[in-house]
Amino acid sequence: MSEMSGSATAAMRTRTVVKGTWNPVALARSSVTWRSALYLGASMFVGLAWFVSLVVGLSVSAATVVIWVGIPGLALMMVYWRFAAVLERGMAWAAFGVRIPSPYRPLPPGRNPLTKLKTMAGDPATWKDLLYLALRFPLGVVEFAVMVAVWSAAGAFLALPLIAAAEGGVEVSFGVVSFWADNAFGALPGTLVGVLLGILGMYVTRGMAAGHMVLTQFLLGPSRTQVENLRLRERTAHLRASRARGVDAAEFERRRIERDLHDGAQQRLLAVAMDIGRARAKLDEDPEGARALIEQAHSGTKEAISELRDLARGIYPAILTDRGLDPALSGLAGRAPVPVEVQVDLPERPPAAVESIAYFIVAEALANIAKYARATRAGVRVHREDSWVIVEVTDDGVGGAVARPEGGLAGLADRAATIDGLLTVDSPVGGPTVIRADLPCTW
Repeated sequence: MSEMSGSATAAMRTRTVVKGTWNPVALARSSVTWRSALYLGASMFVGLAWFVSLVVGLSVSAATVVIWVGIPGLALMMVYWRFAAVLERGMAWAAFGVRIPSPYRPLPPGRNPLTKLKTMAGDPATWKDLLYLALRFPLGVVEFAVMVAVWSAAGAFLALPLIAAAEGGVEVSFGVVSFWADNAFGALPGTLVGVLLGILGMYVTRGMAAGHMVLTQFLLGPSRTQVENLRLRERTAHLRASRARGVDAAEFERRRIERDLHDGAQQRLLAVAMDIGRARAKLDEDPEGARALIEQAHSGTKEAISELRDLARGIYPAILTDRGLDPALSGLAGRAPVPVEVQVDLPERPPAAVESIAYFIVAEALANIAKYARATRAGVRVHREDSWVIVEVTDDGVGGAVARPEGGLAGLADRAATIDGLLTVDSPVGGPTVIRADLPCTW
């Protein structure tokens, strides 16, 4: 997972800490609730460990700076609290399911520790780590107190029937209202209060977890500028990969055209030329033999023309240029060996590049259906979603289609990538198969 993907995932998962909090059943079933409660309950002790170690280490190092011993001590303390911040990010991921990307600047290459320490000291993320660890203890005290108060009260009320049964009675108190319960049955109203307090405790836990996560991401996560830089870097890498795949796809197509011309039409035209040459030599001495050779050359010429027409259609079909995507796809469906339902719902014609890629995706998908799917029917649907053209090809065949390297589906993914599109294949064993292409389009 890239850093930017991690950041996006973290943002998404932070929302899930709060999402669904109106459903107590979902809260009780979610492991995040109980992991958060455990994290917040232990927060004071973890914060105390960081606080004491930092106060002692920094105080001793600062006091001994005058005799130069404290300088390497301060450097070691800086490395220590950066390591502590890394552990805190790991604990946040374990408790809340949120992975916080590393916010640190890259360290300079080489083995010189002084340059690395200088970079660490000049990194704002280093000092944000220290601030977070300094706040960890007072924040942990508050979190611990709230968790103990809410969950101990809930546990005490839930245990009232057991206490009443064990001690022969218990006093049940609801603020100004209290009564004596002689047995476990009489203490059941207290159990109901315990259930309500338990539900309240889950809401409080998730709310505090969300608040703690916001602070953790703000201090331990990348800044907005870093996030934008990571997004730009990921976008650049994606476009670079798309361009490389597009170049590879174009090169593969060029080699295919050359191979088809060399092995097909070129060989037939060479045979036609030889037949015509032999017929010219026999024209005076053997007119009938010359006539047969001319007929053979004529037949070979028609076959060569047919192959050239098919090859030209494979490069860019004329019907797509003249009439658009709907008639071109209908023509593909008419030549398919299985019944194909075509539905094209576009407000206007997309750009030529989008039309071409959509056409060849459908053509390759229908060819695969004919070869491998053993389907009885198929469907093609092309529609618009915002600024995207969505192409979906479905069939009721045996499924199991996989985009293998150098395979047809991988080639379609490469075609889609040339315009920054995306191809997905959903083909469980037993079917049905859905091939979907999302193609960006500027209308």
